[in-house]
Amino acid sequence: MAKATKKTTKKAAKATTTEADKPKAKAKISGLDTAAKVLAEAGQPMNAKAICEAVLKAGWQTKGKTPHATLYAAIIREIAAKGADARFRKTERGMFESAK
Repeated sequence: MAKATKKTTKKAAKATTTEADKPKAKAKISGLDTAAKVLAEAGQPMNAKAICEAVLKAGWQTKGKTPHATLYAAIIREIAAKGADARFRKTERGMFESAK
């Protein structure tokens, strides 16, 4: 019979740890998901700065200096990538509404 080494006992201990045993990290709030929710509740087109203010009040955190520009770019990328399936619709220059 083989002698147990430190390496094999560490592996065995690691294998017994399950996902339920690990401490749960606080889920981060997605700015884009929150923006979709804000626009759906608003029921009218909003510009990126107004959306950003509402999203920040809802708990989204960012360290960026221009969160409205970050949010604007993310909304534009989603519209370009998903087309008709996007959660956002551009109504006019700088204005967005919920597509659903």
